[in-house]
Amino acid sequence: MTPGEYKSYKNIPTKSKANLRDNMTDLELIFTMLGERVTTEISQKEKPKEIPSNAKVAKRGGSVAGKAREATEKELGRSIISKDNYLPKQAKKERLKN
Repeated sequence: MTPGEYKSYKNIPTKSKANLRDNMTDLELIFTMLGERVTTEISQKEKPKEIPSNAKVAKRGGSVAGKAREATEKELGRSIISKDNYLPKQAKKERLKN
């Protein structure tokens, strides 16, 4: 999913300043970070210089995380992607009386 699609899936307004990561569960964060880290490692090793080469590296890093996510989902028997938000909904703030 794109970040916008993910926000929509989690019912976070796409134009809000809410950080998507703040609304991810632990497992969602773990697989997101895995994809980013693998991409960084590949990029540091191969040192791509052009945008198409960087895009290929990013797809490879995301593919590693995607395969790990799929294997985990198969093992757990459920999806890692959740509509749940990690942060609880904020209670309405009461106005302070002078």
